[in-house]
Amino acid sequence: MKRASHSEVARAEGADSPSQATQLVIRKHHVLVRWTHWLNIPLLIGLILSGMSIYWASPVYQHKPDPVSGNFDYLADIGIWLCAHLPGLSHYSDPPNWIYNHLSLGPGMLSEALRLHWLFAYLFMLNGVLYLVGLALGGGYRALLPRLTDLRDSLLMMRYYAGLFFAKVARRVWPHPEVTTKYNALQRLSYFAMPVAGTFSVLTGWAIHKPMQLSWLAALFGGYDAARVWHFWLIALFLLFVVPHVILVFAGGWDTLRSMVTGWSKRTRGTSHGK
Repeated sequence: MKRASHSEVARAEGADSPSQATQLVIRKHHVLVRWTHWLNIPLLIGLILSGMSIYWASPVYQHKPDPVSGNFDYLADIGIWLCAHLPGLSHYSDPPNWIYNHLSLGPGMLSEALRLHWLFAYLFMLNGVLYLVGLALGGGYRALLPRLTDLRDSLLMMRYYAGLFFAKVARRVWPHPEVTTKYNALQRLSYFAMPVAGTFSVLTGWAIHKPMQLSWLAALFGGYDAARVWHFWLIALFLLFVVPHVILVFAGGWDTLRSMVTGWSKRTRGTSHGK
């Protein structure tokens, strides 16, 4: 962890004795890491919206055509169910395309979606390269490297997060597992997994885009159809990561969010109580 001004430790305002609080100022994130982190938000939104419109043209998961409607798309089934059961949607004019009308660029836009998807894909790849450069220049990659104790420690963190709400309701003390590194084990494993998942999403995307020219790449993923399945679930992995990530960032307090905006972390520690 790189510290500001050669490990500068500044006393908080009004701290005149060793028993009072001190404020530790630490540099946490290189500027390229911060920029690329925030740029991932619009890029992933663009990739998902355009990708859903591409999915509409040829769903990865299909079932036998419905004898009445002819529908074969599970997402269309979900849209039909929602319009039939949720209040206010009973008069929706196009139930099979409810998902695509709300979570994509819309149905029937394959050519436009393909062009936009690859625009966002090229920007996503460039953003990924800049992120790696930022990790290298700032030394942040060291904090992301997995450790032998991460599996055990991540299970302890999962237990902590799972029981935290109930402990607060019961007004019980629920001690946080000791963390002596920049990230706890669960954070480190998930943050390390995201660049890996991003790399595989790019590779599967190229395998789908150029299945003949890059037949060797498609073969690595089990062929064209299997590469589509991989690509689909890698995007789902990003979505599964985002929700708990946002929740835990807010749970961690303002300092966590501030450090990804300014690059600096400020922690107040009371020397007399060992905080």
